[in-house]
Amino acid sequence: MRRFILPLFFGLSGLIILCGLGTWQVQRLAWKEAILAQIDATIDAAPVALPAQPDPVRDAYRAVRVTGVWAGDTIRVLVSHRSFGAGYRLITPLDVDGRRVLIDRGFLPVAAAQPDLPAAAVTVTGNLHWPQEVDSYTPQNDLAANLWFARDVPALAAALQTEPTFIIARQITPPQANITPLPVDSSAIPNDHLGYAVTWFGLALVWFFMTILALRVAARKDKG
Repeated sequence: MRRFILPLFFGLSGLIILCGLGTWQVQRLAWKEAILAQIDATIDAAPVALPAQPDPVRDAYRAVRVTGVWAGDTIRVLVSHRSFGAGYRLITPLDVDGRRVLIDRGFLPVAAAQPDLPAAAVTVTGNLHWPQEVDSYTPQNDLAANLWFARDVPALAAALQTEPTFIIARQITPPQANITPLPVDSSAIPNDHLGYAVTWFGLALVWFFMTILALRVAARKDKG
């Protein structure tokens, strides 16, 4: 019996730990899916007026509608889109009743001419967002060429002299020539918990068969 104690102990201990980790990831999956469902509901909600003091936590993804006039230069943020290829996100200030806010107008292909801004008022329907795109690998912006590599809201607000309020357009009326809106959605938010759960349960299954093999080896030795 002593030959069985050690492999049985490690076998059961490993199974308990691995199954526990798999169960935890299943719980995390349900938690993450609930968060994503809430984000999607917020994105798709009926648009409201722009809050007086938008908060990056409270108002993240809030659907809004604003009317104003373009009021300043446009910054180009270099991006690559799977459907359109290389191009720029165009970020332009909009004057909304004296408030200057940032509008992500959408995608302009590299080869397309940047259209002139209309002088008349426009209506923007979109979502408040504060993208976190800057990390240690982000290149320095080429200010001379008006080429940025991330939507850094504080830096954009400082450069364009606006408040740090960022609206990603879903629709602009009247529509813009050559520019395709890229509305915000939840697809970029990682949700890998199902894969982690499958990995842990898969390891538990392997551990189970390894334990059976170890017990069979111990049984043969016991008979010998």
